[in-house]
Amino acid sequence: MFRRKHGSHSHGEHDVLQQETKINELRAAIGPLSGRSSQYCTKACLERYLEARNWNVEKSKKMLEESLKWRSTYKPEEIRWHEVASEGETGKVYRANFHDQEGRTVIVMTPAKQNTSSQDNQLRHLVYLLENAIINLPEGQEQMAWLIDFTGWSLSNSVPIKTARETANILQNHYPERLSSAFLFNPPRVFEAFWKIVKYFLDPKTFKKVNFVYIKDEESIKLMHKNFDPEILPVQFGGKNKIEYDHEVFSQMMLMDDKKTAKFWGSDEKPSHLNHVINGHSAPEVTPEPSSIAAQS
Repeated sequence: MFRRKHGSHSHGEHDVLQQETKINELRAAIGPLSGRSSQYCTKACLERYLEARNWNVEKSKKMLEESLKWRSTYKPEEIRWHEVASEGETGKVYRANFHDQEGRTVIVMTPAKQNTSSQDNQLRHLVYLLENAIINLPEGQEQMAWLIDFTGWSLSNSVPIKTARETANILQNHYPERLSSAFLFNPPRVFEAFWKIVKYFLDPKTFKKVNFVYIKDEESIKLMHKNFDPEILPVQFGGKNKIEYDHEVFSQMMLMDDKKTAKFWGSDEKPSHLNHVINGHSAPEVTPEPSSIAAQS
């Protein structure tokens, strides 16, 4: 085996070899898996858990085992749209019909449109959408982006701190390295008090992914446009696209996606046509990008 003696290529190859070693160590540490646990623990999945724990195999093993235990009881892959559709009637959270500049799936949130009071149902709805976003990631993409619109938000209609904490726990501990960035658009001044509490629930890596964007702040708008094409970005986020959430259209898209989800997770034995899954989600011919629009003009 030959290696370059000089330059960045040598350093890069060394890093790759170290990472491969860590991935193999983690796979060996968690031991034999079967069924959906085996299907979940792809190479890319192991890499995400290692990255989340700074490539410490023991810490990554503990984190992954806790996720596998959570998935075996919560069964996020079995949630179907008809079970959570009522949570989405106002469009408070939905998967967008556009991607960011890197081709990532985008989840749009408008907290002021909260329409229910059950924390369990709200979290179940969010988990459903996280799973849906993942299974719709384009080939080669591992992460999603969040756009959060604070229009109409106030402390009186904010989610309870308990819900915020549990949301952070699920995202960070069971969907590690799935968030590329979150953009908090025009949060009111009163949000600062809420944020001072919420930020303590976030680990440093997640905290660094949170961006505050203000419509009157030229630099933060530039950041938004660096990450999203202004032509496809909704007006509510300072873009030019006059789209609005259509619950009926979105529901039809989710019902179609439920079939994809069932096809992917439906059998404990991994079908031969899924052997090429390398990114923790099915390849394009198994989970094609939907042609229908989640939000219509």
